[in-house]
Amino acid sequence: MSNQKQQKPTLTGQRFKTRKRDEKERFDPTHFQESIVKGLNQTGSDLEAVAKFLDASGAKLDYRRYAETLFDILVAGGMLAPGGTLSDDMTRTEFCLFTAQEDLVTMQAYAQVFNKLIRRYKYLEKGFEEEIKKLLLFLKGFTESERNKLAMLTGILLAKGNISASILNSLYNENLVKEGVSAAFAVKLFKAWINEKDINSVATSLRKVGMDNRLLELFPANKRSCEHFSKYFTDAGLKELSDYARNQQCIGARKELQKELEEQMSRGDSFKDIIVNVREEMKKTNMPEQTMIGIVWTSVMNSVEWNKKEELVTEQAIKHLKQYSPLLNEFTSQGQSQITLMLKIQEYCYDNIHFMNSFPKMVVLLYKADVLSEEAILKWYNDAHLAKGKSVFLEQMKKFVEWLKNAEEESESEEEEAD
Repeated sequence: MSNQKQQKPTLTGQRFKTRKRDEKERFDPTHFQESIVKGLNQTGSDLEAVAKFLDASGAKLDYRRYAETLFDILVAGGMLAPGGTLSDDMTRTEFCLFTAQEDLVTMQAYAQVFNKLIRRYKYLEKGFEEEIKKLLLFLKGFTESERNKLAMLTGILLAKGNISASILNSLYNENLVKEGVSAAFAVKLFKAWINEKDINSVATSLRKVGMDNRLLELFPANKRSCEHFSKYFTDAGLKELSDYARNQQCIGARKELQKELEEQMSRGDSFKDIIVNVREEMKKTNMPEQTMIGIVWTSVMNSVEWNKKEELVTEQAIKHLKQYSPLLNEFTSQGQSQITLMLKIQEYCYDNIHFMNSFPKMVVLLYKADVLSEEAILKWYNDAHLAKGKSVFLEQMKKFVEWLKNAEEESESEEEEAD
């Protein structure tokens, strides 16, 4: 055996130098900012020239990496420090949104600049929304005029669908709400939005992001009421928005009441307790009986697991409605309420196909239980019915209606003989 020491194996191979283009570039927005500022200073207030400059620069400058810097400059003239102040050590431009004229026409022109830029470089969409969210959180750091311009621009962009209404979540920041900044900003924003489109556009966008019931949160808790919201925005010339918010609050209250009623019914609470609860809600919200009967009907029908077989569901429905007829009777003292109930029954039977053949038996039951009057049924049959399933339901009710008419004629005839 050799005493010679065994050599340890060594790894051999060629070492490659990292090419400069493959090295991760250090984040340094200084050069980017200087290039954008220089270009904006050259184009000045000519927004057509600004749009062309931004379009061409995207091929040479890294918009993807420095999106925040780009949008800061276009809005405020330079890079923004936390809180909304301009960074002292950076180059600035006097040609930006915040130094522009404070009017709707100018803001529409600026909206066009942003619109063209984002259409040309689609990857900027997300960064732009993040920028708007950030700017809204910085509102206290801006002057009133700067806030007004940003509000108008945001309203126009929302109307055009360039950004999502989810950015408005930033306005619910506690400090902005507390100091009244959010509400004042919202006035300018919604005015610009409605001026571009209409209140329906606002309603649709807010509903999409689940914010249709949150408008009252623009005010601090001690002022968070329909009355205060209505007065504030009506005085500011936004009655449409006031009416919309009031309507949304009513819808929200109805949904809550319906949920509460369903829970009461599921627990088996007495009709007396349910009636007291409903009466209190009617008084508190000034809700008419014909609106309430719709809520009560829906709650009654939602409080049970229905059989999926058509031949069994009618029997189940009759039994269920017989039990709840005293409750329905409590909220059908007016003719219009009875018509509303008839329409609700028609709609329910049409929307739930296995109830189609149950309709006439349900109506007859409620007639016998004094929930529906002869007049209400005849009115529904003659001209107050819905188009949904009209031919089917009218045919189903034909014999009963004829019976009602004959009974009415016989009654009149007996009265005449008695006279």
